[in-house]
Amino acid sequence: MIWARVRHGGPWRRLLPGVIMLRNGTPTRTQAVDGALRYAGNGAVVTGLAAAELYGMRKIPESEQVHLLIPHHNKRVSAGYALIERTTRTPATVVKQGFPVADVTRAVLDAARRMTDRSAVEALIAEAVQRRWTTPRRLRKELEEGSDRGSALPRAVLPVIEAGAHSTAEARGAELADRSGLPRMRWNVRLRTVDGRILPRPDGWLDDVCLAWEIDSYEYHLSPADYARTLRRHATMTAHGIIVVHTLPSRLTSEPDAVIAELRAAYHHAARRPRPAIIAE
Repeated sequence: MIWARVRHGGPWRRLLPGVIMLRNGTPTRTQAVDGALRYAGNGAVVTGLAAAELYGMRKIPESEQVHLLIPHHNKRVSAGYALIERTTRTPATVVKQGFPVADVTRAVLDAARRMTDRSAVEALIAEAVQRRWTTPRRLRKELEEGSDRGSALPRAVLPVIEAGAHSTAEARGAELADRSGLPRMRWNVRLRTVDGRILPRPDGWLDDVCLAWEIDSYEYHLSPADYARTLRRHATMTAHGIIVVHTLPSRLTSEPDAVIAELRAAYHHAARRPRPAIIAE
């Protein structure tokens, strides 16, 4: 019956070799993933950016490809939008939106190995870590056990994430902090007073002089409540003697030398006063 409909012109559309969609028009993303899995055959799992999308990750570049892992003995090859990768290291698999998907650690690194934009790789890995779907240790282990092909960029990015950066802006900030010649900056540390009061957690922290670096994005200041929260954070830290430097993320790229100069000036200013009794953990 299906082939009768196909022979007589539809409605149908060929998605991939041997995979027919019985309707005209552009397939939905769900239909595209389903078609790719049917093409790849038994044992196939979704990985890479397609898997990240199924997990609900937000900071991913758009791609029409569906990246699939298949057992090494399977001889299926890539076709159309289906990117087929044979592997002897079948990942742990979960079901997302009805599809078999590689675990987050493997999926994120499979995507990162095929990306060329450092900022995009930083955003992808940072989001997975920040949402507690994986850890730097798991990512490091997967990099060590997996293929070296395409691993240079994620290997370069991971130390910044391991240092505590939770966003692309923080990762870029870490690069500038390293260039500044100042003591090593720590990221997202917990602060408290000697009597146990919990203080706001800054993006960057120079412990020897109690200097906080806040990388402020407009997206967090879109409402009066958000803006008021930022002011309260600043007021609380400065009330306890902390020097706070605020930088817009855009300036990390457009004015890196000026940002470094501001950090150095603030550091030397902070060093001229007694260090406040703040504990960083």
